[in-house]
Amino acid sequence: MPRPTKRPARDSDALLETLVAQIDDQLANKASTDTVATGFASLDRVLGGGLRQKDLIVLAGDVGSGKSALGLGMAIRAAGARVPTMYCSGETSPDRVLERALALEGKTSIDDLRQGRLDDASRAAVGAAAVRLRHSPLAVRPLSGTSFDEIRTAVDLVPRRRLLVVDSLELTGPPRDAARFQERVALAARAFKSLAVERDLVVLVIAQLPGLRTNRPDPRPTLDDLGGLGAVKQNADVILLLFREEMYRPGQGVEGATELIVAKNRNGSTGFVDLYFYPQWLRFVDMLDAD
Repeated sequence: MPRPTKRPARDSDALLETLVAQIDDQLANKASTDTVATGFASLDRVLGGGLRQKDLIVLAGDVGSGKSALGLGMAIRAAGARVPTMYCSGETSPDRVLERALALEGKTSIDDLRQGRLDDASRAAVGAAAVRLRHSPLAVRPLSGTSFDEIRTAVDLVPRRRLLVVDSLELTGPPRDAARFQERVALAARAFKSLAVERDLVVLVIAQLPGLRTNRPDPRPTLDDLGGLGAVKQNADVILLLFREEMYRPGQGVEGATELIVAKNRNGSTGFVDLYFYPQWLRFVDMLDAD
């Protein structure tokens, strides 16, 4: 009688075991091993716990909407939760990024911080913020925009990295030469998605809205406002769009009130969450779960 042959192991078997283990961890209220919380509870609930590794997340908004501040806030909150995080900026030097981080975390006016106009309480808050940032796994790197390879090199400098935040998509060098600007953006978007999968990390990229027309009846941003020849909305797993009504309809609504629209969520539901923006601190808070 022939002996039964042993079924060869399949890659899908190991993946299924990992997925079941993750489900069991959730049932036991353990932290997910492949999810990074944004630090904004309402957003994390919509996203099923937060941002998932291997995903490309695009955070977009109009000029002056606070998208860079929100991206930095998410990086700081993730690092505060002991998630190894890298923040790359092509718009601001590392010392200016950390200056913004001190204002954000210390709840201090950025102007007062720059000019040294701090009372004892504010100085103590800034000092405490500096201690928290110094002991968090947050690395800040400049972004020259010369080549996408600088992103790969920067990521490899951070051990056990889980979150990469890049400001911005348009200032990132493409993986190869392209004549048109929108083609370069498209190539960078595809490269970021590949990087997320290859390095098993969350990639959050801040982006502009070249298609936004503020004079239309509803100035809220949509997926069609993203550039990159459609590659941005195609490659992103999650797309977050910032909208502050006060920017387009002065005197209407609540000053500082912000809608964060989850316009695309490849593996879950869409919707929006309510945030509040303190421009003097460059700080967003969750309207339902304020810190």
